Amino acid sequence: MAVFNVTKENFTEIRNSAKPVLLDFYADWCGPCRMVSPLVDEIAEEHSEFTVGKVNVDEQPELAVAFGVSSIPMLTVIKNGAVTAHAVGIRPKSAILDMLNG
Repeated sequence: MAVFNVTKENFTEIRNSAKPVLLDFYADWCGPCRMVSPLVDEIAEEHSEFTVGKVNVDEQPELAVAFGVSSIPMLTVIKNGAVTAHAVGIRPKSAILDMLNG
């Protein structure tokens, strides 16, 4: 499954997914973000039971503010339209999957 580029224009559709949603808030210049990004890509590829999206905080400041992003990378899980988990900083793939399955 592909990773969605999440924007304010398609956010409602992503948020309302029937599947649990993983959002990766990142910036191109962020070193730790570049370490987390391949893990997020792997999860999207290996787990079709999740909707996975990436939010570039420089290009989508409204979404960053709405989610209270103060540090990146920030991972957020949404289930049934509500935030159920979030984590800031580098996380191993197993911890990201635990967030999604929790």
